Amino acid sequence: MTWEEFEAKFPLILRWIKITRSEHEADASTVASLGFQRLPGYYDPETLESAKVVYVDKAPMPPLSAIGLAQFADFEQMHPGGITYLDTFFVRGRLRDDEAIHFHELVHVIQWRALGPKRFLAAYADGLERMGYDRNPLEVMAYTLESVFRHSERSFNVATIVREQLKRLYPDFEKESSLA
Repeated sequence: MTWEEFEAKFPLILRWIKITRSEHEADASTVASLGFQRLPGYYDPETLESAKVVYVDKAPMPPLSAIGLAQFADFEQMHPGGITYLDTFFVRGRLRDDEAIHFHELVHVIQWRALGPKRFLAAYADGLERMGYDRNPLEVMAYTLESVFRHSERSFNVATIVREQLKRLYPDFEKESSLA
C-alpha cells in the first residue's frame, strides 16, 4: 500500500475505531479495576487507570475489505484473543482472567500512545502487508514482552522498553506521534 492509499483510507479506519469504541463504552472497565496482581509491577498507575478493556465473544475487526483494502482480508478474518484500538482493547470473555493477554494488549496501548493513531496504523499495516501478522514488528514486540512476563517474575517498565524499541524501529516516531 502506498502512503497515498493509506492517507485516503486512514480517516475511514479511524472513524470505524471511534464508532466501535463508542458502541462498547458502557461495557468497558479500566484495567486498574480488574485487580490483577502483577500488572502494576510493569505499568504505571496512569496507564492502568486510563486503559480500558471490553469483554466480547468475538473481537471486533475493521471492515478492511469493504473500504478497499482486500490485501488485509486474512487479518480481517482472524479471531484473535484480543485486539487494541487506541486506549481500549477487546478480549474474548473466556480469557477474562488471563493476566498475560491483558499485558499483551497493554503493550499495544503503549504503542498507540507513543506512535499516535496515524503512525501506529501506518506501521501496523506496513508490517502486516510486508511480513504478515506473526512477523509484524509491533506484534513481535508485544509477544516477546508477553513471553518475558509469562516466564519471569522480575518486573520491568514496559513503557520504557516499548519506547526504546520503537525508536530503533521508527527513528523519527517522536516527531510524528502527535498525528491524529
